[in-house]
Amino acid sequence: MSKLKVIPEKSLTNNSRIVGLLAQLEKINTESTESDTARYVTSKILHLAQSQEKTRREMTAKGSTGMEVLLSTLENTKDLQTTLNILSILVELVSAGGGRRASFLVTKGGSQILLQLLTNASKDSPPHEELMVQIHSVLAKIGPKDKKFGVKARINGALNITLSLVKQNLQNHRLVLPCLQLLRVYSANSVNSVSLGKNGVVELMFKIIGPFSKKNSGLMKVALDTLAALLKSKTNARRAVDRGYVQVLLTIYVDWHRHDNRHRNMLIRKGILQSLKSVTNIKLGRKAFIDANGMKILYNTSQECLAVRTLDPLVNTSSLIMRKCFPKNRLPLPTIKSSFHFQLPVIPVTGPVAQLYSLPPEGRTTG
Repeated sequence: MSKLKVIPEKSLTNNSRIVGLLAQLEKINTESTESDTARYVTSKILHLAQSQEKTRREMTAKGSTGMEVLLSTLENTKDLQTTLNILSILVELVSAGGGRRASFLVTKGGSQILLQLLTNASKDSPPHEELMVQIHSVLAKIGPKDKKFGVKARINGALNITLSLVKQNLQNHRLVLPCLQLLRVYSANSVNSVSLGKNGVVELMFKIIGPFSKKNSGLMKVALDTLAALLKSKTNARRAVDRGYVQVLLTIYVDWHRHDNRHRNMLIRKGILQSLKSVTNIKLGRKAFIDANGMKILYNTSQECLAVRTLDPLVNTSSLIMRKCFPKNRLPLPTIKSSFHFQLPVIPVTGPVAQLYSLPPEGRTTG
C-alpha cells in the first residue's frame, strides 16, 4: 500500500506561496481581522519579495492583482507595522525592476495613495521617521513615471511637507536623502519649482552643499542635482544671483577640483557645473559669472582636466558655460561687404584662395 506524503511548506513553489499570501491579505481587507494577522502576512510577503526575483515578477506581472491588494491594504490599514511592511515591499519592487515596475505602480493609482499617506503621516507630531523615509523613497522612484505627479503633489500639499522635513532634519542624512530625491522630482514641474523657491528651497540647498569632504558625498550629489533642477526656473536663478551664490558655486567648484586628486567625485564636480549652467541661462547670471572671474576659473580648471579622458564631461560642460557667457562682440566690419584683408602667412599658388588674393581690394568680400 502506498503511503500518502505530506508536502512540507518549503516544497511549495514560490509562485503558490505568494498567491496564497496575497489571497489571505485580500481576505483580511474584507473582514475585520486582527492587525496581528495582517502584520504576519505582510512580513512573509516582504521576506519573499526581498529574497526572490520570481516573486517580484509574479506580483507585477500582467493580470496580477498583487499590486491592487497591497495598495488597498495600505490605504485602509491603521496599523503602523503593516504600513511599513507594505512600503518596504513597494521599495523592493520598484528598486529591482527599473522603470517598468514603477510605471506599473503608477497605473494602479499608487501615486495618489502614497501622497495621501504622506499627508496623513505628516499630521503626527513628530512624524514617524521610518515611515517618512519609506514613503519618500517610493515616491521618488515612481514620481518621474507619472506625468501628472507634480500637480498631484502640489494639490495634496506634499511640497511643503517634504520641504519642512528637510529644514527640521538637516543633520539626519538618512531622512534628508530621500526627501531631496523627491524635491528633485517635484522641481521638474515649473510651478512647483517657483513655489519651492519662494519658500526658501534655494537657500536650503546651500546649507547642504559645501567645500570638499569625504563624508556624505551621496547627499551632496543629490542636493546638487536638485539645485540644478531648481535653477532652471528664472525666478530661482535670479534669487541665487541676488544672494551671491554664483561666486559661492565657483569657490566650491575650485575646492573640489583641487582636492579630488583621484577623480572619484567627478559626478559632484559635474553637478556644480550643471548648477552654474542653469543659473547662467539668464542675463544676470551671466554677468555675475563674468564678475566672479568665472571665465578664468573654468578655463584654468578645464586645462588641468584635459589629460584625463574620464574628465571630458567636465571640460565639455565648462566649455558650454564659457561659450554662453563670453561677451558678444561685433565683427570689425562696417558692412557685410567690408573689404577687410587678412594676409595669410602662406598664399597657395593655385586654387580658390589664390584666385581671391589676386582680385583687387574692391573685388574682395567677406560674407
